[in-house]
Amino acid sequence: MPTTPESPLRIGPHTVSPPVVLAPMAGITNAPFRTLCREFSGGKGLFVSEMITTRALVERNEKTMQLIRFDASERPRSIQLYGVDPATVGKAVRMIAEEDLADHIDLNFGCPVPKVTRKGGGSALPYKRNLLRAIVREAVSGAGDLPVTMKMRKGIDDDHLTYLDAGRIAVEEGASAIALHGRTTAQHYGGTADWDAIARLKEHVPEIPVLGNGDIWSAEDALRMVRETGCDGVVVGRGCLGRPWLFADLVAAFEGRPDDFVRPTLREVADAMVRHAALLGEWIGDEARGVIDFRKHVAWYLKGFAVGSEMRKRLAITASLAELRAGLDELDLDQAWPVGADGPRGRTSGNNRVVLPDGWLKDPYDCAGVTEDAELDTSGG
Repeated sequence: MPTTPESPLRIGPHTVSPPVVLAPMAGITNAPFRTLCREFSGGKGLFVSEMITTRALVERNEKTMQLIRFDASERPRSIQLYGVDPATVGKAVRMIAEEDLADHIDLNFGCPVPKVTRKGGGSALPYKRNLLRAIVREAVSGAGDLPVTMKMRKGIDDDHLTYLDAGRIAVEEGASAIALHGRTTAQHYGGTADWDAIARLKEHVPEIPVLGNGDIWSAEDALRMVRETGCDGVVVGRGCLGRPWLFADLVAAFEGRPDDFVRPTLREVADAMVRHAALLGEWIGDEARGVIDFRKHVAWYLKGFAVGSEMRKRLAITASLAELRAGLDELDLDQAWPVGADGPRGRTSGNNRVVLPDGWLKDPYDCAGVTEDAELDTSGG
């Protein structure tokens, strides 16, 4: 297998070079975080919004309309949609196309959280083959010239794998690319991602690009995934939490410049933290709310550094940029990048019980009972 894809990654009219995509993550991949990642990448790659619920978009929910605001420099603008009702998905996609709200639409068939799967959405949905086909068909039909892609998991559990059937449906209904997270719904984020499944999907659907997702903690991991699976690109999620400069490493790796990998000192990390919090405040329109929203990122940014537990707690309850900056300035900011800090981060739980609608597994084709009422009414996961 080649170290890098043999041809450029093309998603509809868009060339993604290097073939690196920021995975949608609820509460994380908003415009400020995408801005940081894009700055580190030099504007290279594709950066997808957090999950947008089709019902909320069609109803022009205030929070949802905020979430689809893109920075002027974002091109292509990429929206991920969640929906379980083909008609509602179709309306949302047509709205995006007609109102020029984005340049690329990704469909969420990968979310494993119970509040999504219990309604038959996310990673539960591909089990219902006919429903999956209807949704992808409506999306592609309504999108016009906009490319439609989909992100999915292997299946509900090892006894109910769906990814090969789903891949074939995606090809037949005109999807432009597929991303596969090499875990089942039951695994959530536990265990090890099955990269062999990514390789099997690539062999199964050679007609369109296949992107691999799961356990990419470093740029070297991304190159290894391409080499071992033959995938056309990588989707990076938890590996960039508190580490937006990972996208600089990914660009350097795919361009053959490993000597340019970023190993920031704590001073540089602190500067990134303050900038991230400031961007959130500007986006929300309130500095304090931006700093409060940033609190969830503090532990990820400081992973591996010598920062006492009391200071970590203090930084995680700051309420202003000045307070955040002052706390960071009390640290030994000359610390080098810690050994091992490139490893796993974010959620690592696994072996969770899968919550599904009653009788969901009785028939992989019949989708009776899935109605517009199953749509979530808020976006962001």
